[in-house]
Amino acid sequence: MALRRIALRDFVIVRALELDLSPGFTVLTGETGAGKSILIDALQLALGNRADAGAVREGAERLDVSAEFDADPALNGWLDEGGFQPGEGLLLRRTVDLQGRSRGWINGSPATAAQLRELGDHLLDIHGQHAWQSLTRPEAVRGLLDAYAGASTEALDTAWHEWRRAISALENARSAQDSLQRERERLQWQVSEVMKLAPGAEEWEELSAAHSRISNAQALIDAAEGACNALEDDDNGALAALSRAVALLQNCEHIEPEFKALGEVLASSVAQAADAAHSLHGYLRQADTDPEKLAELDERMGQWMSLARRYRRQPEELPTLLAGWQAELQALDAQSDLEALERAERAAEQAYMKEAKAVGKARKQAAPKLAQAVTQAMQELGMKGGRFEVALQPLTQPARSGLEDIAFLVSGHAGSTPRSIGKVASGGELSRIALAIAVTTSELGAAQTLIFDEVDAGVGGAVAETVGRLMKQLGRDRQVLAVTHLPQVAACADHHLVVAKRQTSAKGPEGTRTESSVTVLDTEGRTQEIARMLGGERVSQTSLAHAREMLGAKTAETSS
Repeated sequence: MALRRIALRDFVIVRALELDLSPGFTVLTGETGAGKSILIDALQLALGNRADAGAVREGAERLDVSAEFDADPALNGWLDEGGFQPGEGLLLRRTVDLQGRSRGWINGSPATAAQLRELGDHLLDIHGQHAWQSLTRPEAVRGLLDAYAGASTEALDTAWHEWRRAISALENARSAQDSLQRERERLQWQVSEVMKLAPGAEEWEELSAAHSRISNAQALIDAAEGACNALEDDDNGALAALSRAVALLQNCEHIEPEFKALGEVLASSVAQAADAAHSLHGYLRQADTDPEKLAELDERMGQWMSLARRYRRQPEELPTLLAGWQAELQALDAQSDLEALERAERAAEQAYMKEAKAVGKARKQAAPKLAQAVTQAMQELGMKGGRFEVALQPLTQPARSGLEDIAFLVSGHAGSTPRSIGKVASGGELSRIALAIAVTTSELGAAQTLIFDEVDAGVGGAVAETVGRLMKQLGRDRQVLAVTHLPQVAACADHHLVVAKRQTSAKGPEGTRTESSVTVLDTEGRTQEIARMLGGERVSQTSLAHAREMLGAKTAETSS
């Protein structure tokens, strides 16, 4: 998942740049003001940092930066969820115009700055020369210790939110008992009123149908009797006429065979008409105007309609209305049950305390180990006798992050009392402490690319060689890029890039413009650059010899 390639166009003082990067340890050097940190700034922009129209190169309409990383199958789920197509590589791109409007892409699909930042967290870690400042922030300190301890805080965070919700529900219920009781009494009364009617789910439709039948009973009886007469009248009834027709056809079917089929059809009609007449007689035997039943139906339907008018509903809506009120009443009963809410709050607290104690135990076990590892790195970086401590102090009240406050304390030399890292006075000490912590904890993250932006400021001599050696050591397992001004660090690198400024002709009143370029150095180029770093602007034979000696020594160390 290393950084393969970075491309810039019209970024600050870079007109166009395409740079392929290699695994291992790579340094970027150059004269003061040449723009050594431009590549770092461009990477941060591609990975979602705040867009600034001031970064657009003068005379251009927009800047364009892109960074290509090796593909990581572990990120395919994240890409799929965001609607991005996984590929052989991972390409992040960002443009910014003169109005400060920016656009981003991941593998060619539009992406927000937040998505670029989230993905960037998985791709690279950047340690700046003021990295120590982040170590004064509680969340950063806590995150480093938890990562070192291998402690996941997801369950703790979930338990905290559940506990807070339980506390809130209990407090709201306590403060709202009076209003809840009033609402509960109102709902109970309404439910009792409707329950007096006890409306069935399909009852209104059944009542309406029955009422319609009884209220029209005489008309239905008259219709049934008239139909019976039409079917059974001796002279003009349909049954007698159909029977005569059947007899006529049957008498002649030996002459005309087709009459046989027609006769059978009419015979079937006679049977069906007889069945209908039989059913009508059955209906008439049971039919009754039943004024008493009609009165009962009128009364029941009147109750439905009266209740529906009271609550401004249609009669058929009463069963649903009742079910809704009963559900609300049940919910209010739950809110009014302080004992149940108190039990829920205690259970949530116990769940939180269990997670918090587990995380706290992991922190306590990891704290001395992290302190020892950083202290050892400080000795290698020239802070003999210096000491690093991880202080855990119990909080007076539980917090989202746990039960303890965590602070990094340091002493720069033997005999001094460890103090908060933000109170260490020396700039050189701050840089070395930050570097010691960065080297110790850099392998904790998932990112395979580490960038050190002049973290060696204030360092020199033998300590500088140690810095270079530590970075080279990191480069064996991960890709390391370092912006440095130290020749001792540059000599340890596997690859060397030099940043240079040049004046170019430009149309308009300016006449010339400054542009920055990056060059990959070969062995002779590295010798010249390290000699410049050793001796300043004028490269002497002595500085060249020293540079060759440094590079030769590093080559010998590597081969051995």
